[in-house]
Amino acid sequence: MDNEKGTSSSDLTTRQRKPLGWKAMPYIIGNETLERLATFGLMANFMVYMVREYHMDQVQAVTLINTWSALTNFAPIIGAFISDSYTGKFNTIVFGSIAELLGMLVLTFTSLIPNLRPPPCTADQIAGQCIPYSYSQLYVLLSGLFLLSVGTGGIRSCSVPFSLDQFDDSTEEGREGSRSFFSWYYTTHTIVQLVSMTLVLYVQNNISWGIGFAIPTVLNLFALLLLFVGTRYYVFVKPEGSVFSGVFKVLVAAYKKRNARFTSGIDYHQPLLETDLQSNKLVLTDQFRFLNKAVIVMNNDEAGNEEWRTCTVRQIEDIKSIISIIPIFASSIIGFLAMNQQQTFTVSQALKMDLQFPGTSYLIPPASITVISLLTIGIWLPFYETVLVRHIENITKQNGGISLLQKVGIGNIFSISTMLISGIVERRRRDLSLNGVSMSVFWLTPQQVLMGFYQVFTIVGLTEFFNKQVPINMRSIGNSLLYLGLSLASYLSSAMVSIVHSVTARGGQSWLTDDIDKSKLDCFYYFIAALSTLNFIFFFWCARRYRYRNYSNEQ
Repeated sequence: MDNEKGTSSSDLTTRQRKPLGWKAMPYIIGNETLERLATFGLMANFMVYMVREYHMDQVQAVTLINTWSALTNFAPIIGAFISDSYTGKFNTIVFGSIAELLGMLVLTFTSLIPNLRPPPCTADQIAGQCIPYSYSQLYVLLSGLFLLSVGTGGIRSCSVPFSLDQFDDSTEEGREGSRSFFSWYYTTHTIVQLVSMTLVLYVQNNISWGIGFAIPTVLNLFALLLLFVGTRYYVFVKPEGSVFSGVFKVLVAAYKKRNARFTSGIDYHQPLLETDLQSNKLVLTDQFRFLNKAVIVMNNDEAGNEEWRTCTVRQIEDIKSIISIIPIFASSIIGFLAMNQQQTFTVSQALKMDLQFPGTSYLIPPASITVISLLTIGIWLPFYETVLVRHIENITKQNGGISLLQKVGIGNIFSISTMLISGIVERRRRDLSLNGVSMSVFWLTPQQVLMGFYQVFTIVGLTEFFNKQVPINMRSIGNSLLYLGLSLASYLSSAMVSIVHSVTARGGQSWLTDDIDKSKLDCFYYFIAALSTLNFIFFFWCARRYRYRNYSNEQ
């Protein structure tokens, strides 16, 4: 257990170092901010790059992006397992940062070296067929994307857990710091997206692809250097070996001792006075009581020295926490559906609306309408963290104002509201459009604002929940559950769109046709709202039954 106090793999001086909290954060958050600015800046406009410079058609480009996104969102699970089991968080972040830097260099070279991409289309070819990319050019492009996925797997899985290691949760100051960290972390994440979707995209589209890619690459190099500059402030937690061995050990022991009976004597059990990092004593809970039998010491356990047949209280309580989290994770997948629709169909709506900025001749890019959600997040989170949370704490007498699952629940309500408002606005937009009237794109503002609040409560709440409620030696895996949920939600959203399109087309007119004015997108929005409502009921039932870990401050 001493390792979890924050230890280095090298010397005793570092082994005794105490977490410095916010003193280490400028380097970690600075690294994360520059890294995300680099990644978002490179990838935000990447589909346009493939269509214009590699002469891919829309289907090819979308397929490639979706495949890469799925791999990228799954990679953190692999990185988390390697980190928690073998390499440690810092080493995994460094490896991921180097891999990502190499990937960005490869993609930057494709924009600077003409031989790495197809020749530009001539005036005659544009009307016909441009020269396609070669297999070697495609392999170079794919190698850069693969390196980015590897880098993302190392960085996203460990950045938040490594930051939490810098706070001492045995103190009130440390618990407060780790709680507020999540809000500030997501605030910087939002600001980065705003910059990427405005300034970086402008450079790529209007000045040069080479410069537009080189800027994020240089920023990634600075992010890596900044990470190393802060090493004298960091606390390093050593990995404890395979994180799943304890899980299997408890299951095996509980099964083998399923017929054993507890006695009143403590001598027949593993010592119950095991201390945990944040709590004074670990005791067996009555949740999933069938697992408690794994703690019983049998005569043949001691005589045969069978390590896999004796378990500690901590191992049993760890697997209980993992089982408890699964329903919450499952409910989050459907909860992400509303966010997926706002990132896709909203752009289709905007294309059919009046894009002129009031009082000017400037036309708003359709995809930029999602900036409203980012602005909502960027304004609300700092206000909540610096002003509002203190007043809520005075009312609820609870650290942070509300519990983690209450945050997620409030976010789910905003999700449902978003879909309902989206349906009402779409119905009005379609009616006006069929009569030759273009509705202002700013009528999409209410649903974008609501989606911003959804992310503020649900995404931030789930990030903190997955990081704090998993066993300490599995924090990287817990942090990666969010990305896994987003990945599964993307697949579910695509499948649902296909199913709805196929089923409704049997009635004569599909809800989701190429011409949005002839579609019934509002009905699809209402369907998502109904599905989200059922999911909220399931989440509410799971949340009422959930028991926070003993060391959590959210009880």
